[in-house]
Amino acid sequence: MLDLKITGGTIVDGSGGGAFTGDVGVRDGRIAAVGKVLDPARRTIDAAGALITPGFVDIHTHYDGQAVWDGALAPSSVHGVTSIMMGNCGVGFAPLRPGDADRLVKLMEGVEEIPGTVLYEGLDWRWETFGDYLDRLGATPHAINVAAQIPHDPVRLYVMGDRAAAQQPASDDDVAAMKTIVREALKAGAFGFSTGRSDTHRTSDGRDTPACIAEMRELSGIASVLKDMPYRVLSAVSDFDMFKGLDRFDPEFDVLESMARAAGRPMTITTLERLGNPDQWKHVQRRVEKARADGLDMRMQIAPRGVGILNSLRTTINIFVAKPSYRAIMQLPHDRLVAELRKPDVKARILSEPFLNMREVDPSAPPQIDQAIGMLEMIAFRMFELGDPPNYEPAESTSIGARAKARGVSVLEEMYDVFLKDGGEGVIYFPIFNYNSGNLDSTGAMMRHEAAHLGLGDGGAHVGTIADGAWTTFFLQHWARDREHQRLPLEKAVKMITSDHASFMGLSDRGRIAVGAVADLNVIDWAGLGLRAPRMAYDLPAGGKRLMQEARGYIATIVAGEAILERDRPTGALPGRVLRAA
Repeated sequence: MLDLKITGGTIVDGSGGGAFTGDVGVRDGRIAAVGKVLDPARRTIDAAGALITPGFVDIHTHYDGQAVWDGALAPSSVHGVTSIMMGNCGVGFAPLRPGDADRLVKLMEGVEEIPGTVLYEGLDWRWETFGDYLDRLGATPHAINVAAQIPHDPVRLYVMGDRAAAQQPASDDDVAAMKTIVREALKAGAFGFSTGRSDTHRTSDGRDTPACIAEMRELSGIASVLKDMPYRVLSAVSDFDMFKGLDRFDPEFDVLESMARAAGRPMTITTLERLGNPDQWKHVQRRVEKARADGLDMRMQIAPRGVGILNSLRTTINIFVAKPSYRAIMQLPHDRLVAELRKPDVKARILSEPFLNMREVDPSAPPQIDQAIGMLEMIAFRMFELGDPPNYEPAESTSIGARAKARGVSVLEEMYDVFLKDGGEGVIYFPIFNYNSGNLDSTGAMMRHEAAHLGLGDGGAHVGTIADGAWTTFFLQHWARDREHQRLPLEKAVKMITSDHASFMGLSDRGRIAVGAVADLNVIDWAGLGLRAPRMAYDLPAGGKRLMQEARGYIATIVAGEAILERDRPTGALPGRVLRAA
């Protein structure tokens, strides 16, 4: 007797091979049969006309805090994802020196925009080592599987304390101590080591992150620990000194390459088409190709859509927070705020008064906001009303700038009017990365490179401004079904977000529909698959808010043979577990 049988679906097994019609039988949480399955089952799902795929694997999330208090792990769990990896960008919550929680909260609050009040309320801090942290995660049942890397910033703070916060160089003794901590974390089950070197990452009190200035000696020293361990991975985010000029690109890449060389393990690095440096991704591609020719397994991690922020009256930030009259009323309950903003005199006052210098008003404000305000007339031509269903590849002719010009109003007035639509629920989408030409052609080119894989959805982070955790649904819908130019074969697209990612993580029994594999599966209404508009939910600890985006078209998502999602709705089942690297 099977526990579950999924019948008559189009099986896309994650191997990249051709799709075929058949059944999948599940027993004891694993796939017991594929093809024509005649054995009876306690439950049967009719998949006629639907796809059956492996569960998706997301290698770039930030549920490091949320996974402690929340079993659902949405939005990832409502977008076909059955396994996640967190601990990215060098930030996280372990190791934790007793009494140092404030530093890690300020780090995560600033870099990943998770409010400190939420973290203080939601976390119990019952750990010190990374192994302790994994044990604590295991005490919370989850809908999906959770894996983690050990992040650089907490390691540096644990070893160096105030000197790390002050961004002092690490001594030889410091590096040796960090190597010991990382080695023990890898033995405890960490899937790898991550570091963050972004110019834009700041703590919530406006400071650079502790590890962003780490020297090659420190980074390659830590990375060398992986060489003596079973399979593990490295990950890094870097702007490649984009604000310091292209002459700094190669020295920064040399630092990252030294890590890959010291570790002798795969390394994934963030690769984006940047607004201020549109050809940088091509330089990354060139260096990655050279490194791979030299025997290093370096990979480029690509976001499959424009990476950008959402602006509305509910999001953490919008352009009007830099207007004094708006700041005076922005904490009002939503309906009262909307009522005030509809008053002609209030609108006239807000539109006419000068902008504040946000870096002076709020040290935690993104460092680029004042620059964006100064460039508003130009960047308005790459800002768009998102709509429902949302359009993530809109034409410039529909931009806020083009609409304002057509109406004969200012860009600010057009934005103001969009925000007040639908009872004050209007949303403006501003794709900062991967959208320089007003389309996703460059993204398509980046994704097709042999060294590329997908990620950067940041599920669990940027809760008030970004909703990219839905990227898996978008990727399949847009790149394998709807987009005519550069369309991917369905079999290849599924492979990219299942077995390719599972293999990168070293998960040999996931990411494929094959006998003996863990029964992490999706049953998908292919014609009906799509995204719903993002909405603001107020369900975090301490009443914190977060952007949520649901999907339509998931008939079922199954983890270890148990349905966690049916007809796009969570079942409440929590069969996921904390994964530990071998």
